[in-house]
Amino acid sequence: MAYDKFNILTSSAVPLPIENVDTDQIIPARFLKATKREGFGDNLFRDWRYNGDNTPKADFVLNDKTYSGKILVGGKNFGSGSSREHAAWAVYDYGFRAVVSSFFADIFKGNCLNIGVLPVQVSPEFADTIFKAIEADPNTQLEINLEAQTITLLATGQQESFDINGYKKNNMLNGFDDIDYLQNIKEEIVTFADKQLI
Repeated sequence: MAYDKFNILTSSAVPLPIENVDTDQIIPARFLKATKREGFGDNLFRDWRYNGDNTPKADFVLNDKTYSGKILVGGKNFGSGSSREHAAWAVYDYGFRAVVSSFFADIFKGNCLNIGVLPVQVSPEFADTIFKAIEADPNTQLEINLEAQTITLLATGQQESFDINGYKKNNMLNGFDDIDYLQNIKEEIVTFADKQLI
């Protein structure tokens, strides 16, 4: 399944300065029965967003109209816990295209890269700077440049670089998942295979 190409994302951000957010908090286990990657956004942070009677919790950030955007800024160790890729699906399906944190659990990070969500790991100091900027102005704009591998606070010009696997970077720039990548180089694969038969 192809995803939107990711090059430069400029957006306001939703702050979630909570450390050790695990995948069960991102998408509770009772919502994992579906096999299609659709509808998970409705249950992103379900137990934090809604009361037992399904009314929204006014004090949770996703229910606060003050904050919006395609970037989620999370606390340290975001995506820990079980390896469920449904957590990444929920983040994508809700509408986020990037998650920023000072540290990601490896499996969650990999799952995000596989489905078109860019995990941007920054220093704890820069993460704190971003949180403070959003607190001061909820409309604060961040620019994430995948080609240059930079994240910038546009109001001040403060910037950091981030790392990403070269293969995953290329796939995101082209909107490819792993199958799309193989289909894109199908002729090369066929040519290579034919040479082996000679």
